[in-house]
Amino acid sequence: MKYGVTAATGKFGKRAVEYLTELVDKENIVALVRNTKKAEKILPTGIEIRQADYTDEEGLEKAFAGIGRLLFISSVPGGSYPRDKQHLNVVQAAQNAGVNFVAYTSFPHADQAKSLLASDHKITEKALTESGIKHAFLRNNWYLENQADLIKGALAGHPFQYSAGEGRVGWALEREYAEAAAKVLVTDVPKTVYEFAGNSLSFADLAKAVAGVSKRQFKVESLSEAEYRDELNKAGLQNAADIIIMIQDLIKEGELTENDRDLVDTLGRELTPLKEALLEI
Repeated sequence: MKYGVTAATGKFGKRAVEYLTELVDKENIVALVRNTKKAEKILPTGIEIRQADYTDEEGLEKAFAGIGRLLFISSVPGGSYPRDKQHLNVVQAAQNAGVNFVAYTSFPHADQAKSLLASDHKITEKALTESGIKHAFLRNNWYLENQADLIKGALAGHPFQYSAGEGRVGWALEREYAEAAAKVLVTDVPKTVYEFAGNSLSFADLAKAVAGVSKRQFKVESLSEAEYRDELNKAGLQNAADIIIMIQDLIKEGELTENDRDLVDTLGRELTPLKEALLEI
């Protein structure tokens, strides 16, 4: 059985490949990447590396040849080639190549989510369902690393600012999501949907945890959307303000609140304690 991992030179993909080497023989792992030279430098030796680009359906079909189970890592939105079209290329190529199973990294409660961030994932989930390929939707919540700038700023004494109110987030380390993805890929009878998340916490909870590992004091400021936008503009983040505030809003509206234990159950252990995870970041 050949196990393929797309976007294998990205942070998530690289981690997934590394965990996969602990679960199956290296000669059965195929890393699918845009830049093969980069892959040869950073990925484990002994695995097969194939060139594949989400914008090239024909090339994807050739790259997927002989692969039985595929970890399909979603692409980054906002590029010149629409993400939904990229994803549809992958699904069609997997179908044409005879891939038996696809594990796809999706968005929390993608079928119900109202956020624009979920739209491409809804399209991809629908395409996979209609393709007839056996699949698992790995609906990853938020990586704790997504808050790295906020956390590191607070540790340096800067204000810990947010506009998400009491909204809660299922933060966990990216490597834990990647490990779970690798485990689902090799599971004989996987579930169709995994709502992967850590324990749901508010930003106030996160700030308290950061204060517990900090050597400096910092202010914690729950701001209105307008106040938060002003602070982002002052920090020179005008271009990113809309997306940052959109994410804060979806958190405020409860779209990242999650009480499911799918991530813990799949890993077979409890997640890294928050204090240790913060220090790791």
